[in-house]
Amino acid sequence: MFYNIAVVGFGLAGRLAALELSKLHHVTVFEADDEQTPNSAGKVAAAMLAPLAESVLCEADLALMGLDSMKRWPEIVSGLEGDVFFQQQGTLVVAHQQDKGDLQSFTQRIKPIAGQSAQALNAQQIAQLEPELANRFNQGLFLPCEGQIDNQAFYKASFTMLNKRKVKCVFNQRVTIKNGEINNRPFDYIIDCRGLGAKSDKPLRGVRGEVARLYAPEVNLTRPVRLMHPRYPIYIAPKPNHEYVIGATEIESQDSGAATVRSTLELLSAAYTVHSGFAEARLLNIQTGLRPAFSDNRPEVSQVGNVISINGLYRHGYMLAPALVAQVVSRIE
Repeated sequence: MFYNIAVVGFGLAGRLAALELSKLHHVTVFEADDEQTPNSAGKVAAAMLAPLAESVLCEADLALMGLDSMKRWPEIVSGLEGDVFFQQQGTLVVAHQQDKGDLQSFTQRIKPIAGQSAQALNAQQIAQLEPELANRFNQGLFLPCEGQIDNQAFYKASFTMLNKRKVKCVFNQRVTIKNGEINNRPFDYIIDCRGLGAKSDKPLRGVRGEVARLYAPEVNLTRPVRLMHPRYPIYIAPKPNHEYVIGATEIESQDSGAATVRSTLELLSAAYTVHSGFAEARLLNIQTGLRPAFSDNRPEVSQVGNVISINGLYRHGYMLAPALVAQVVSRIE
């Protein structure tokens, strides 16, 4: 069956939905911002695929969904034109000696998911995985099933592919979804991926994220590294061309303003304690964004008539979005 489908919102979920649905159907995308989508949460992310690490904070079924998404990402990336960095070489979790208790607590809270488990590491094993971290840490964990993607490359390549498929994208257009129509225009299905743009209709809150993107030619890390710390745990995700995305896990705040001096100093200082090569890195940008979340921090796929909504991805966007979009596609197909 061939359908005329509208996708509202051109963030991560909207792009994935448009990519999948445009294979068989006529798709029109509506986006409130311009084509740069500056307020998209998926643009302010390290784009780590971390079901084991995130199982510390989320339920087991969401971690399992993350493993399902992990299997879907290679096919999604291979269907795009252009080089989109995807990697599945695991995550290294480390802690300084004085923060050993935080690492132990993290280890104890990891849920055993589908036979996946964390591997305890000593100093020698850490050095084998990441030679440039030799003699810096005495204890750590390796989460072998985890990976990451370059979100900036994905945003660019997905837009290129949708243009190639002649998907119509209507930018700078705030829409009203009412009676199964968009601005009184009928569609067979409407996929609502507005994120916080749907706050007037759904009980959502924003959860702040801050990331710094650096050019660090003196640093050669090959996989994401998480630093356990009681005050500012961070992650460092290596991207192509010696670029690194450094971020804190989350800030329970709906402030969408620029990063503060204090938070920036803490972020970059923590990264320096992981690898001194970050001292000579060039700061490319510091971005902040708000991720949409429900009160229970669980995502939701819901349907009323011909309107199907995906929302509340919280901090798990790249980890869960492919599996959630697959649920939407299965409802339509």
